[in-house]
Amino acid sequence: MSLEIKIPAAGESVTSGQIAKWHFADGAFVNKGDVILTVDTDKVAAEVTAEASGKLAILKQAGADVTIGEVVGSLDTDAAPTAVAAQAPSPAPAAPVEVPKVAEPKAESAPMPKPVLAPAPTMNQESGIKNQESRETRKRMSPLRRKIADHLVAAQHTAAILTTFNECDMSAVMELRSQLQESFVAKHGVKLGFMSFFVKAVVEALKAVPQINVRVEGEEIVSQHYFDVGVAVGTEKGLVVPVIRGADEKSFAQIEKDIIAYATKAKNGQLAISDLTGGVFTISNGGVYGSMLSTPIINPPQSAILGMHSIIQRPIAVNGEVKIRPMMYLALSYDHRVVDGKEAVTFLVRVKECIENPARLLVGA
Repeated sequence: MSLEIKIPAAGESVTSGQIAKWHFADGAFVNKGDVILTVDTDKVAAEVTAEASGKLAILKQAGADVTIGEVVGSLDTDAAPTAVAAQAPSPAPAAPVEVPKVAEPKAESAPMPKPVLAPAPTMNQESGIKNQESRETRKRMSPLRRKIADHLVAAQHTAAILTTFNECDMSAVMELRSQLQESFVAKHGVKLGFMSFFVKAVVEALKAVPQINVRVEGEEIVSQHYFDVGVAVGTEKGLVVPVIRGADEKSFAQIEKDIIAYATKAKNGQLAISDLTGGVFTISNGGVYGSMLSTPIINPPQSAILGMHSIIQRPIAVNGEVKIRPMMYLALSYDHRVVDGKEAVTFLVRVKECIENPARLLVGA
């Protein structure tokens, strides 16, 4: 019996994908439940498992574009597991046969003309060819990378993006983390990171400036009264933004656990579409890559995004004196169609205040 292998559905809006990898070779025997195929879509990577045991026949190779429901291979369920065939013995060498020598003619004969060979490339030519081939490598964009590209270009074409900047002193947060880290890890099993502070600070700022917590739908402005905050995560395949649901109701420990779980799923290609949709605001931390300052791009249909950056020891004025403090630049990009400059600046100042006085986050002040 031949069992068709089809590209599975990956969500309502996903209609196509690309074969990322076959986990078995053509003709290999696979067992029921084995992951045989990984398909990249413009949102997530989907794994296809064998519905039965059988011999694999591949119809579409890795890298091919496919549509949902398309048959890309089959399983011969009547085939038996492949066994290693015994090697046939090599035939014994034949006994040497003595060939009588034929006397060469004494008459001189004209020399045979040498065959004319097509001119081969010289060493320099060969080197040049190899160098040229090694100078460039081409590969097709993955569906996820194409989606990211389209998404970012669309954001810049449809939104009136403006960015405002500020800086925050990280001394208080760093000191608080140092004091609580040991007991926090012992109690919750995860480290207390900077991101949970910023998620909580963003929630407080969204509550203080609700005009930021909106999205544009056609000619309508939709106000959102919930706090599902997206956290950008870099993967080998591109940037994804899983969403921390109900961030206003979660503890620091719950937020840290969510971030770790999402990072693990992203690394293993196991993020679901439901993990990536529905956020009202995004936080992007370019500081983990060493970025000192940037202008992040809005994640439509959201109206704003916060960019975090590297923590750098810099001299600043504190009560009339020059002090060396761990400083971070903050950037808020926003859609000027629906968010005014005053609201954007007020929002960013509120984030700064929460980070510089983290006790406010703990007591909700």
